[in-house]
Amino acid sequence: MELDILITNARTRSSEDDLLDIGIHDGRMIKIGQISNAGAVSTIDAGSRLVTESFVNGHLHLCKVYTLTMAGEDALGAYTSGTMGAAMEAVEQASRVKEHYDESWIIENVRKAVNLAIRYGNTHIRAFADTDTKAGLEGVRAVLRAREEFKEQVELQVVAFPQDGIVRDPGAEDYVRKAIELGADVVGGIPWIEYTDADAKEHIDRMFAIAREYDKDISMLVDDAGDPGLRTLEMMAVKTIREGWEGRVTAQHARAMALYPEPYYRKVQTLLKQAGIGVVCDPHTGPLYARVRSLYSAGVNVALGQDDIADAYYPFGRNNMLEVAFLAAHLMNMSTMKDMEMLYDLITTTAAAVLGIREHSLQEGNKANLVVLNAKSVWEAIWSHEAPLHVIKDGRDITLPL
Repeated sequence: MELDILITNARTRSSEDDLLDIGIHDGRMIKIGQISNAGAVSTIDAGSRLVTESFVNGHLHLCKVYTLTMAGEDALGAYTSGTMGAAMEAVEQASRVKEHYDESWIIENVRKAVNLAIRYGNTHIRAFADTDTKAGLEGVRAVLRAREEFKEQVELQVVAFPQDGIVRDPGAEDYVRKAIELGADVVGGIPWIEYTDADAKEHIDRMFAIAREYDKDISMLVDDAGDPGLRTLEMMAVKTIREGWEGRVTAQHARAMALYPEPYYRKVQTLLKQAGIGVVCDPHTGPLYARVRSLYSAGVNVALGQDDIADAYYPFGRNNMLEVAFLAAHLMNMSTMKDMEMLYDLITTTAAAVLGIREHSLQEGNKANLVVLNAKSVWEAIWSHEAPLHVIKDGRDITLPL
């Protein structure tokens, strides 16, 4: 049998100094080890460099990319200042850009961001698109269009996201439902934005009802402000267990977790494990972040996300998950070799588990979603955070020219 791609002289995270070959056929890794006398349509000599799973981005507001100049700087300062006490005001200020939403210009920004994802080996993205009374369906239409255009290179999991709330934005729920009917993959939510705990609970209940009706997974931004009294992560975990939606829910941000009293944090951690909720952390886009080390050590699946690219919440971003890991290493003081291996999990294998992506590990029989890096170790890869030399998606080399 002729291979589609043969990668030779590959160093993997577990092979240490042993160099391996990886044979790829029909979109899968059919042999990892020493491969001799095998014909291949294409051969890639890794040259003793690191070959790993491709990168997974657990959180990106894809309809908002490159809108910072339109939105202005007010929201940026409010969201990132101090202990995030003004986070709600930041969301309100940032929403002004949606008054000008139009699929025709959004899709151009989305294409630019997705092409960056391909360049940097980011083959799976949970992509949030605002669906509310200001945005209408313009953002979600653009992201769904991109999902189809780039389906051979990047898997976009499109989230119907009511950024401005459900109770406080009457009519937003209808747009979430319409977005799901258009083809969105995931029901979104942001219960902490509501004015009262009762409204936050109603927000969660109504989004779970849509998820159950359409049999969809759920991703919600929870406890995303500098308030240790926020309880929407707990509410969502309890709802997940009661609804039997274990393993189908992710919690984005959960920044207030950094301020939780220790006894309360331990209770929430237990609930997260019981509910099978994965947590997606974006430490570079705000001064607070979830307790990544503790969650990971406790067996809670954790991922990193780009979150934003040049929008009202963050002025930078390249859809480069190695760069996100590099920033996280500094911001969370995760600079030991063990820490960096953990961070690498958070942008590859564990991130895939958070998003329900199967067969995303470097094992025989699994899908061939890989990167060949210009580095010989995880440490070096995060340190340099360069674009991969090769990006392979479902057994095809999709590398973009530099």
